[in-house]
Amino acid sequence: MSEAKSGDTVKVHYTGTLSDGTEFDSSRGQEPLEFTLGQGQMISGFEDAVLGMALGENKTVTLASEEAYGERNEAMVQEVPRSAIPPEIELTEGMLLQAQGPDGETLRFTVADFNEEAVTVDGNHPLAGRDLTFQLELVQIA
Repeated sequence: MSEAKSGDTVKVHYTGTLSDGTEFDSSRGQEPLEFTLGQGQMISGFEDAVLGMALGENKTVTLASEEAYGERNEAMVQEVPRSAIPPEIELTEGMLLQAQGPDGETLRFTVADFNEEAVTVDGNHPLAGRDLTFQLELVQIA
């Protein structure tokens, strides 16, 4: 039976949950997730879990935060003047904002708090610092 190896393009159905059982993402009811193993397209623990899986195999893995989106970095939480946000943007807690970094890269922030004077933005991935559990099903190897 064929097993997934580095360089293979695979299709995987997955459901991701937090330690309390809350589902944060799933491909069920949609097209399976397609990616190439060994290309760094996925978080390391997810890719490592798929390596060696057989076609049609199902498994559940729990990834420590280091294997997923890393630990939270409090230095990535900053307060910026409200005037730095375009006035037409109606802020809400939890909303995502984008900005352009000094090297032209796209930076993503979550609004953590705001008032008339300042906005607290969090540059951590929303799942940083969390252990993640994935139910995986390998549906195609190419």
